Amino acid sequence: MRAANGLAFRLGSTSYVYPDDILPNVRRLANAVDDIELVLFELDDYSNLPDEATLAELQHLAAAHDLTYTVHLPLDLCVAPGDPSLEKAHKIIRLTRILEPFAYVAHLNAKQPLQTGDWDAWRASCLLGLEDLSREIGSPERLCIENLERWPHEEMYPLLERLPVSFCLDIGHLWLQGLDVPAAITHLAGRTRVVHLHGIAERDHKSLANVPQAQLYGVLDALAGSDYRGVLTLEVFAAEHFYPSRQLVLDWRNHREERQEQR
Repeated sequence: MRAANGLAFRLGSTSYVYPDDILPNVRRLANAVDDIELVLFELDDYSNLPDEATLAELQHLAAAHDLTYTVHLPLDLCVAPGDPSLEKAHKIIRLTRILEPFAYVAHLNAKQPLQTGDWDAWRASCLLGLEDLSREIGSPERLCIENLERWPHEEMYPLLERLPVSFCLDIGHLWLQGLDVPAAITHLAGRTRVVHLHGIAERDHKSLANVPQAQLYGVLDALAGSDYRGVLTLEVFAAEHFYPSRQLVLDWRNHREERQEQR
């Protein structure tokens, strides 16, 4: 798979840059990105799960524009045996299999707030749930566990040691925690398949225009230095946040090329 825009990694967006359904978003974004994160949910009174016709058109658009898709599994997912949300994840995986997603991204939530002594039990439960989902997907490396801002991401490392799943490194969540992001990138580069990048302005998932240039370039330089070849999703949900963010990544690319030419 080639990466457009002169980047080594595949630059992506969410499926909700415009206030419209998934298909109109993909049509409008297909020439601007390499990958689109399908944000899917199914509530008691509303569902955005695609029907057969929508899936067929998503397939067609992917072939026509050399697009890939990542699928974000439900945010309320609790990866524990017997939890009702796990069956919801199975349903979405079966439904989207026809799209051959580059990755499935999962939040590893818990029913109760986690304390210091709860991590072993939480990991044991997650281990069984992730094994279950990996069997459904068929290739465990396409299942990515994402770090959340409310938990230490290091507590997820033992799961990577036990299972051949991948990591979804959410840079915005690390920034909210005040952590050394380039160090985390270097440590996790070999297992990271998807990166989520977004700025912070009162809350996260905002334009990268809110990030100091040195801080943003430090992250992108770390990804380049790690020879990252996965998907970098600009995880924002409005055109006024997406397009300035995309341009800033392209500006970094140009700046990096100029530096290399000067050497």
